[in-house]
Amino acid sequence: QVQLVESGGGLVQAGGSLRLSCAASGRTFSRYAVGWFRQAPGKERDFVAAISWSGGSTYYADSVKGRFTISRDNAKNTVYLQMNSLKPEESAVYYCGAARVSHSSVVVNTLDGMKYWGKGTLVTVSS
Repeated sequence: QVQLVESGGGLVQAGGSLRLSCAASGRTFSRYAVGWFRQAPGKERDFVAAISWSGGSTYYADSVKGRFTISRDNAKNTVYLQMNSLKPEESAVYYCGAARVSHSSVVVNTLDGMKYWGKGTLVTVSS
C-alpha cells in the first residue's frame, strides 16, 4: 500500500509559478513511476507529467512542455511538479498517482496505469 499526499496548491496570478509536492508513505516508493494529472470542474482528469522511478525518464503533455518540470527525490519519498507561466485555464485539482512498474526507466501516463492516488491539491490561476 502506498499513501500519497499532494501539497503546494493555491491561488496564483496568470504567468506565475507554483511547485506542487507529492509525498509518499508505505511501500518502497522508489519502485513506483509517478504521474501528475489535473481535473477541472465538469471535465475529465487529464495527464500532465510523468516520471520513472529512477527519475531518468520524464514525459509531458504537449500543453505543458517547456513550462512544467517534474522531478523526484527518492530519499525524501517525494515527487515535485514545478509549474511556470501558469494560465487561467490550468486551474484545476492536481492529483498525483503511483504506478507499479518493472523497470526503472518506464513512465506511465494513463489513468488506468495508476495503482494509487492522492486526494489532490487545488490550483487556481487568476487572470
